Amino acid sequence: MRNDERFEIERAFDLLPHVVGASWAVIWFRMKGIKKPTREEYREKTLEFLKKIEPIFDSYPKEEGFAEICKYIDFRKNAEYEKIQSGENEEIEKRYDRYVDYG
Repeated sequence: MRNDERFEIERAFDLLPHVVGASWAVIWFRMKGIKKPTREEYREKTLEFLKKIEPIFDSYPKEEGFAEICKYIDFRKNAEYEKIQSGENEEIEKRYDRYVDYG
């Protein structure tokens, strides 16, 4: 698969973890009055909310013409989940720091 064929999916996975996962997690912690969650709690909640949009990741048809992009989406989804869990997603970590510092 050419880079230009997966460009939009790459951009989506660059943004979705913090725009969807972390944003919803922050609101959840605020509404619960939890001002200082642990990093692990924050990462888990981020993943919980990000996983709620998984149906969109499986929305392309299971046809030959979509096989490569579907495989790439699955690969990228799993890589992003791992980066969040391990603390390697810099945007998630930055948003955690901001939340516990400024609430």
